[in-house]
Amino acid sequence: MLVYRPLLVTWVLLASSVRSQSWRPCTDLRPIDLLSKALPRPAQATPTQMVQSRGSRGIRLTGTTPTALSFTASQIFTNCDYFPSEFSLVATMKIKRLRKKVSITESDLIRVTAGDRPPCSGPEKGQLWFNVRKKGLFICDGMIKSVFFADKERLDYVEDYQDFYTRSETLDVELFSIPSEGLFMAAANRDSRPGSGIYKWINGSFQLYQNVSTQEAQAWKYFTIDDKVFLVVADMQKAEPELSTIYRWNRRQKRFIRFQTLETHSARDWEAFHIHNNSFLVVANHMRAKDSNHNIHSVIYRWNPDTKLFEVNQTLSTSGAYDWEFFTIGPYHFLVVANTFNGQNTTISSTIYVWLDGCFRSFQNITTVGATDWEMFQIDGRFFLAVANSQQFSRKSQSLYNINSTVYELNMFTQTFLRFQDIPTHRSANLLPLSTSLFITIFYLFSSCLLVWQGYEGFVPVHSLLTFGCRDWEHFTTEQGSFLIYSSATSRLSKVFRLRTY
Repeated sequence: MLVYRPLLVTWVLLASSVRSQSWRPCTDLRPIDLLSKALPRPAQATPTQMVQSRGSRGIRLTGTTPTALSFTASQIFTNCDYFPSEFSLVATMKIKRLRKKVSITESDLIRVTAGDRPPCSGPEKGQLWFNVRKKGLFICDGMIKSVFFADKERLDYVEDYQDFYTRSETLDVELFSIPSEGLFMAAANRDSRPGSGIYKWINGSFQLYQNVSTQEAQAWKYFTIDDKVFLVVADMQKAEPELSTIYRWNRRQKRFIRFQTLETHSARDWEAFHIHNNSFLVVANHMRAKDSNHNIHSVIYRWNPDTKLFEVNQTLSTSGAYDWEFFTIGPYHFLVVANTFNGQNTTISSTIYVWLDGCFRSFQNITTVGATDWEMFQIDGRFFLAVANSQQFSRKSQSLYNINSTVYELNMFTQTFLRFQDIPTHRSANLLPLSTSLFITIFYLFSSCLLVWQGYEGFVPVHSLLTFGCRDWEHFTTEQGSFLIYSSATSRLSKVFRLRTY
């Protein structure tokens, strides 16, 4: 079968028989039109069938004798004294992206993931069936049940579930699970006294579990190294030096205890990630307090397995950095920064960096307008990167808050992120990819809007939620269902919503 895939040209030769006499490798390969060789001539009986599966297009041999498509090796190899008379050839060639259609082919069986292969019961063995309730097609090969496709859950409505009061106004919430301990939520509280609260999900609601010392906390980040559990807070102290703190989970005390402090400058965000068995932290340094300079360095720290501490690994120039997002596409690792303000205006470049030769290097600059958040997500094999733009401001003009936030898509041919869709927002502070089919955008101070993926139409608004001073959203799932939680930057009241699906 000739299989067509993007970005690659590959020829593979498999000898079906080899003559007894010795033969030397062929060194001269002549490019030819393989498709014209494979397809039959007009008015000729066709032994081929054009097929398309999961975005791949190709030719399937339908004749009883595959030699009907044969041609002499001399048409390709011009410097071959000896070569098998019969061989098979597989070609992979570049074409434009094709839309996916639901089809059941042999390749679908091969691509079933391990997560979709539970053991099947006795009556299911050797059966192919459609489950009406799950709206999916399943097959059992004798031992394992595989999923061809299943309908995704759809959002029906959102219901008010829990009101809970935090220690003070909350700028960020971080959801995480600790093995054998349960689900937790860390709230970044504005007031230094009494600090920030860590909450635990108990009997279907969040309850205060621990209070930790913070200084005008802006954000939390949960991460693990081996079997160790950490929380790092972005503190915005007024005094020099400004310090942010890493806390580590103590298994015996079942509490987070102070582990390490790092010098930061009006830190707004932390991102944690792993590359090649190395653990990293990167801080978004927003501004140097002593001179109000926004054009400063943000710092990447690397975990030293010998000292068991984080050490400076690399510095990157940023302008009012507000958020970092790490993501991986294939073998490549990326970091993108949300630059908010350069001291003069908010319409500036935010930079995507790529990991090359042991450090991050500039990959692409994207113009943003007071960027406060980046989120990367995938839908059906497509890669998207969305930015929340908050305000258009310059020293010479008034601020504008009704501006667009933007979704970009990775173009495999140009190898850059290109504008895909603009979403009207007002002081947008945060974006949350909820799943492969649902996306949420935050309208700061007024309301929040849920958008759903509609394919060709892009993201379409479907639900509006009344929120007060909303600053951050998180999604989590428990035995009680699927939930959203938002934090308020203007009051102590934060809320939990339950998602009802069908």
